[in-house]
Amino acid sequence: MAQRLSRRAFLELGAVSLAVAGVPAVARGQGGVIRLGTLTPLTGNGGNYGPSMLKAMQWVAGEINAAGGVRGRKIQLVSEDDQTNPEAGVRAARKLIDLDKVAAIMGTWASAVTTAVAPLCWESRTFLTTVSGSDTITLLPHQGYLVRTQPNTQLQGKKFAEFMAAQGSRRVAILAVQAPFALPTQKVVGEELKKHGSELVAAVVYDKDKTTYRSEIDQVLKDKPDMIYLNGYTADVTVVLKDLYKAGYTGAKIAQAYAVNQKLLSALPPEVTEGTWTIAPSPSIESSAYKRLAQALGNDDLDPYSCQTHDHISLVALAIAHAKGEATGTGIRDHVRKISQGGGARVDSAAEGLKLLAQGKEINFDGASGPCDFNEIGDILDTKFRYEQAEKGRFKLLKIG
Repeated sequence: MAQRLSRRAFLELGAVSLAVAGVPAVARGQGGVIRLGTLTPLTGNGGNYGPSMLKAMQWVAGEINAAGGVRGRKIQLVSEDDQTNPEAGVRAARKLIDLDKVAAIMGTWASAVTTAVAPLCWESRTFLTTVSGSDTITLLPHQGYLVRTQPNTQLQGKKFAEFMAAQGSRRVAILAVQAPFALPTQKVVGEELKKHGSELVAAVVYDKDKTTYRSEIDQVLKDKPDMIYLNGYTADVTVVLKDLYKAGYTGAKIAQAYAVNQKLLSALPPEVTEGTWTIAPSPSIESSAYKRLAQALGNDDLDPYSCQTHDHISLVALAIAHAKGEATGTGIRDHVRKISQGGGARVDSAAEGLKLLAQGKEINFDGASGPCDFNEIGDILDTKFRYEQAEKGRFKLLKIG
């Protein structure tokens, strides 16, 4: 049977509770373990990438903890699956923020998920790192509580248009899934194609999870494109490719590399995917960070998102250390650029960076994804791109640049 509290004990307990509630966030962020949240697509359309993205962050956390932690404090990761679904992402983010009290949420993949989660983060002053590319994300009023390592729609659309025109395409069509990036991509591709003497002759946005897209394909083929840009996710692009083949389309095809990946090539007959070009932001494959991560994950050909999440947790940990241990979203926001851009010693290892910071030295972190330099709204300033083409069920690397 529970004992009743005396009036004095009750008042003392109330006073303690009020005292804790009144402690500034800075003070509450400077004791015990540092809780950081991961929110990756372990299932759904991003399920091909989420597990590896999570493993990359777990590995970095292990490296940091083995080296003594962040100013003596160990990192504790709390991991959730956003299911590549905005509603599930919001539920998971709310748990990470309200229950787990994380200082940062790292790794959101789908633009729709990031768009839904971001307001929760800036309202609670929780820092958010993402690999989503939609222009609309960094245009949100996030007050600095967000950076992304993925190039935005403007930069990606420009690269696609330049490449398509360079292949001699003059009549381009877009088939895009209904997503935040669909219309912004259409706009920038159309504008850039004109600069190269080409044109966007058709653009159709479709709903995902359909069993056939033949009507949308027939609509696009009426305009006789010589190149079709498949701007969707793996599940729907798989159906689109099969329907294009059945429709007798023999022109060129190009897609985001996260959609047309090796899993898709292995699942379809080679004749269905043959010749399809893909473009993706390229990791810094020559960096020691990339090589260490590749060895740790047992994969010599890492996807860009795993490399970016490697950098997410590294940036967050280094920012906390630079903030003298203030493990809060505001502390991270105010210090993340101070450890990733400037004239400090170049490092690509969080553990090495923490060692130098402890010695009072300034650092400039470049990671497995490349330089981590951000503009005032949190966009990555530049990155390299990887160009590949499907050939007999495998990818052939064309160039990185």
